[in-house]
Amino acid sequence: MKKISFRNDVLPIKNELFRLALRITLNRAEAEDIVQDTLIKVWNRRYEWENIDSIEAFSLTLCRNLSLDRIRKKENNNDSLEDVKIAEPFASSNPQDRMIEKDKINLVKQIVDGLPEKQRSCMQLRDFEGKSYKEIAEVLEISEEQVKINIFRARQTVKQQYLKLDNYGL
Repeated sequence: MKKISFRNDVLPIKNELFRLALRITLNRAEAEDIVQDTLIKVWNRRYEWENIDSIEAFSLTLCRNLSLDRIRKKENNNDSLEDVKIAEPFASSNPQDRMIEKDKINLVKQIVDGLPEKQRSCMQLRDFEGKSYKEIAEVLEISEEQVKINIFRARQTVKQQYLKLDNYGL
């Protein structure tokens, strides 16, 4: 076992923790609170670190569980990600093109927000965080096959709903 340092091993993953919490709760303030709670819980268990195989997987699991607990307490109130700033992925100078791209991004976010929690979490960790199937399985406490199935289903749902809405409008 390697020596784990809070500063070098735990703090660098706080952005990943935030994105995971945000994807689950869909609330920026709630996600920030969850990350803070996660970091406190990891710190409070510092005497158990030597028994932990992956501090990153342990932290992500704690964050996921705290996020799920929070949304259960709020009766799973799924608000949209209105307060999240959208990065400008296309450097188009045409305002109409920029608005169309922004609308497309918002549409995809809405579709992803509507996915079942497990599919949304798998997709978040794989496509946005770049985690391996094994790491996702550890974090979500499911098999690697279930991870692959959830990611496949999530991508298929996003693709089908996007094409349906893009072709036929809302």
